[in-house]
Amino acid sequence: MAQPASESGSYTYADYCAWPDEERWELIDGEAYAMSPAPARIHQDVVVALVAQVHRALGETTCRVYTASFDVRLPHRDEADAAVETVVQPDIAVICDPSKLDEKGCRGAPDWIIEVLSTTAAKDQIQKRALYERHRVREYWLVHPTDRIVFLYRLEADRYGKPDILPTVGLVPRR
Repeated sequence: MAQPASESGSYTYADYCAWPDEERWELIDGEAYAMSPAPARIHQDVVVALVAQVHRALGETTCRVYTASFDVRLPHRDEADAAVETVVQPDIAVICDPSKLDEKGCRGAPDWIIEVLSTTAAKDQIQKRALYERHRVREYWLVHPTDRIVFLYRLEADRYGKPDILPTVGLVPRR
């Protein structure tokens, strides 16, 4: 999939909304990233297992869990949606502040994001980790489905500390 043309070299949510529905993109600081084709079955199995567990754990709280394709718009300040330069589609996003939710998805940082690593692993571990830290996502999990480990990043004084590295026992279905 070819990158969309831009006069300025930078993209906004207005550009993103005009792209064909059959193409999936993310924007990080105005740069367009093509989403990979449909993920492998193990990726889907892991996402479904995690969503079921997260949904059950949230119970009757105000927190809600969403899966990709679900737009998370991350504005720099209070710019209009059309001017937002970052929109991502995490595998799993948990939002506990209902005022962040609208018909388009989420505007502002989710409380918790989970990415199941696949062909976009480098982007998830480098660009997205830095992005989520900068936007103060309180907890960020990177799940390695084949290695069966999870890296848990928690926001501590506006920075992610050293991750907890745990086995995915009970989180990831066995193949």
